[in-house]
Amino acid sequence: MNKKSLPLLAVSLVLAGALSGCIVEPAPVAVAPAGVAYVAPVGVAPAVGYSWRYYPERGWGWWHPHEGWRGGWHRR
Repeated sequence: MNKKSLPLLAVSLVLAGALSGCIVEPAPVAVAPAGVAYVAPVGVAPAVGYSWRYYPERGWGWWHPHEGWRGGWHRR
């Protein structure tokens, strides 16, 4: 190994270590209650942590465990 390849190796190892921590969370699976038609979400979630859920009085919408329900209901 020569002196020119050592910095390249060091940078490669640092980048490989930094990028190995990138984890993509899979989207949670929405389950429709009995007798309710599933409506696919339009677009993407408004922010990290939101899931597509059914609200009995309003229909389908985005829900977050800390923020609660977000507007933009879809009834079917």
